[in-house]
Amino acid sequence: MSPTDTDTQVQRPRVEGEREQEILDATMAVLAEVGYDRLTMDAVAARAKASKATLYRRWSNKETLVIDALRRLKGQSEVPDTGSLREDLLSSYCGAGGVTSPEATDSFMAVITAIAHDEEFATAFRRDVVGPKSETTRQIFERARDRGELRDGLDLDLVSPALAGIVLHRKFMIGLPPDPDTVAAVLDQIILPAVLAPTPDA
Repeated sequence: MSPTDTDTQVQRPRVEGEREQEILDATMAVLAEVGYDRLTMDAVAARAKASKATLYRRWSNKETLVIDALRRLKGQSEVPDTGSLREDLLSSYCGAGGVTSPEATDSFMAVITAIAHDEEFATAFRRDVVGPKSETTRQIFERARDRGELRDGLDLDLVSPALAGIVLHRKFMIGLPPDPDTVAAVLDQIILPAVLAPTPDA
């Protein structure tokens, strides 16, 4: 039997389950400490007490590793369906992985410079991390439109990211961390007055 045949038959097990999550947790810890630009596979391997070869059996480079860790942090983007635009948005943005989660917003800060100058990472981040959340929000607005809650002529591509944009601007530009009360206030004072259809007696 040739060395190549032996190598083919003796395949190392795929990294999965608890071990995979331990590595992703280590990735988030290193990311929080040094940011994406300075994160290395060596540093993550050391934090996870794993070999670098173990990481490369599951992730081809640090981009795929970090994107996977960020996706797991965000969790599943389930679409709330309470029958109310306000309650759906509160449920989506104040739940796990929402804008009130310190881990979620801190992770965004850790990758913001990479988004600005690393086109490949930015594309993956927007597609795999931001994309599912954006699609969830758009579906919430589409359902509200179909229920007749929204005024005519709204550009959903323009209004659906507005809540996150306002709340994240307050955090990163003004230094005001978001909480559920802030999200509710932005909804009640800015978003809902701009998008809801007028009531019959208005």
